[in-house]
Amino acid sequence: MQHQLPEKLYYSIGEVAHAFDVNPSLIRFWEKEFQLISPKKTSSGTRKFSAKDIEKLELIYTLVKERGFTLEGAKKQLNQGNKNNLVILKKLQKIRQELLRIKAEL
Repeated sequence: MQHQLPEKLYYSIGEVAHAFDVNPSLIRFWEKEFQLISPKKTSSGTRKFSAKDIEKLELIYTLVKERGFTLEGAKKQLNQGNKNNLVILKKLQKIRQELLRIKAEL
């Protein structure tokens, strides 16, 4: 994720797209392609993404945008139960970014 999201129960598609630095259309596309993403929709059809949805989008973003997986490859990876490994990888990447930020301040 490129930008941090504030602590909230639900996020709009615009906030999510901004956090990942992608167009909202890509978020909608991933929602259709990956069944594990299922944001709540208001009566007017507005998507509201939960923190769990954001975590799932982070996994997809990591696989597709950062690691270069195809959509089919990412689906296979997610279906093989490697979600925990990806969560650990993402946490390690965040720790690395924080350490690099601290190093730059020294």
